[in-house]
Amino acid sequence: MIAETNFDHARFNMIEQQIRPWEVLDQQVLDLMYQVPREEFVPKDYRNLAFADINIPLPHQQVMMKPNVEGRLLQALALNPQDQVLEIGTGSGYLTALLAKSANHVDSVDLFADFVTEAKAKLDALGITNVSLEVGDASNGWNLHKQYDIIVITGALPKLPSHLQEQIREGGCIFAVVGEAPVMCAQVLNHLSEEEWHTDELFETWLPPLVGASPRQRFVL
Repeated sequence: MIAETNFDHARFNMIEQQIRPWEVLDQQVLDLMYQVPREEFVPKDYRNLAFADINIPLPHQQVMMKPNVEGRLLQALALNPQDQVLEIGTGSGYLTALLAKSANHVDSVDLFADFVTEAKAKLDALGITNVSLEVGDASNGWNLHKQYDIIVITGALPKLPSHLQEQIREGGCIFAVVGEAPVMCAQVLNHLSEEEWHTDELFETWLPPLVGASPRQRFVL
């Protein structure tokens, strides 16, 4: 059991023993992950595993990403204070908090109303107000009249749907975990110019499939 007074020490160890060795060297990212209390977003039964190198189970067969994956994600996105972000899948709300602390505003959407309700309470308790939380299916986009600098997809996709690219401003990017178990790859798709996109493959990982996303069609002989 981690005593309340030891959470700071456990958080420090998480950063120095898990996140930094995983090539997360951006000091702003490391400082951010030290400042935001991860333990406040973990389900009560798993609170003492808040800083462990595991995907923490959430309701609805979802998970909270490993800390090192969250760190690499933030480092790859290189968010700016003026960025407008769409998060597809609120989950625990922890990544939402990290994004909000780095950007101008976050629209976060989840299919499950309890995730949205609980995330709002946690974000409010921390004084994080630059987030719009909504219940819905954003797998096909959200606020279609609006363009974003960053889109973060927190569930795995068999392939990255091209229609989400229409909502990314030039110079922006999409983070997604693409593939099917056991081979999935975290990717950042960068919008370089009006007609040019570039994909950076970051690392192999695993996430549950994004609920609502269309599965890859399979050929049947």
